[in-house]
Amino acid sequence: MSSIWVARVGLSILRCGPQAAGTPVIFCPRQTHQAPGYNAAFHQSPSSRMSTASKQKPPRSKTVTDQSPGLDIAESCAHFRRFITDPGLINSILKCLAPWGSGTVAPVIECNPGPGILTRALLDAGHKVFALESNSDFLPSLERLQKTSNGQLKVVHCDFFRIDPWSEGLVQPPSMYSSTLMKNLNITEVPWASDVPLKVVLMLGHKRERILLWRQIYSLFEQLSIYRYGRIELNVFITEKQYWKLISRPGDYMKYQALSVLFQVACDIQLLHKEPTSTFLTPSKFRNPAVSGGLPDENLCLVRITPRRNLFSENFTPVDGATFVHMIKQFLARRKSKLIEKLDNLAPGNGQDLLQSLDLPADIATGSIYPEEYKLLFELMSRSEDFNRSFVLHEICEDIAATSY
Repeated sequence: MSSIWVARVGLSILRCGPQAAGTPVIFCPRQTHQAPGYNAAFHQSPSSRMSTASKQKPPRSKTVTDQSPGLDIAESCAHFRRFITDPGLINSILKCLAPWGSGTVAPVIECNPGPGILTRALLDAGHKVFALESNSDFLPSLERLQKTSNGQLKVVHCDFFRIDPWSEGLVQPPSMYSSTLMKNLNITEVPWASDVPLKVVLMLGHKRERILLWRQIYSLFEQLSIYRYGRIELNVFITEKQYWKLISRPGDYMKYQALSVLFQVACDIQLLHKEPTSTFLTPSKFRNPAVSGGLPDENLCLVRITPRRNLFSENFTPVDGATFVHMIKQFLARRKSKLIEKLDNLAPGNGQDLLQSLDLPADIATGSIYPEEYKLLFELMSRSEDFNRSFVLHEICEDIAATSY
């Protein structure tokens, strides 16, 4: 309980401020209101950002040509996808994955590489790459590349978004169980506090972006699926709108949602790069924004999401993960509702004491609570004999129906 006591003291100072002259002030995002992963270079005015980019434009990659294998397949693809073919973008991704002086770099899982243009650049930069491709039409050219890679590349017919399907039935490629995939890649489990064992590069589509983020959250908080093998780092292209939701802070009732709380509790979130959607190659039939579901001038954000080493402790274990996730979903469904009412539903008669333990106002709304405060409230509440966990069963049934395939 000592760690809980220290956290309570810290949160009290953050909300109430120093109590006397000379009292030290703890630096925290609460005081600066600077969101996690904030980078001034990415939040300039458009004109200054453009001028900065023009001065620092990376050198053009020699590995990308209009005759790269698989481009014709990408052009005629029947399903909406975005392909990375721009040399400048590829160089930016390489710098983000392996900054100068970074030392040993974890292997990279590249999801849906398509024509393999980024794959070649990763190999040239010295990365060990596992290419997971869902479209069998791209496999022949990727497998030819694998044969000339001297063991640096392994190609697997697999859809990262269909790993560990929740629906029943025979699992066949591109669907795959994570245990099968990791065995094929010769990846073994490492302790949670170890360094990142794998980096995943993936791109989320507009229509299923939110569902896929939820699937990662469920697995992460329970250390299931790929997170059984350690703190897997996601380097993911998401819409700018979704990025701002992930890093939003209490009081912003439009953007601050359950996913905001859960990702900020569990992960370090860092904005690495912004790129207009026009930079990416899309199949010809989806180049009309009305068909693809995007906006013509929209940006995609490359965001690094790294699970925290200290996410789990003796007071918060993977066994608690599912309960915490579903509690946050309930509390943030209506962000202007009173927190004390939610607390009393789960721990009858204890709401007032829980609020007082963190020096929170009696009338505070659920959308005004910081992620770290939610985690501490849960740790305090879960040790009460009156804590009612029965709500989890109903929530799990709803989630399976909403996110299974």
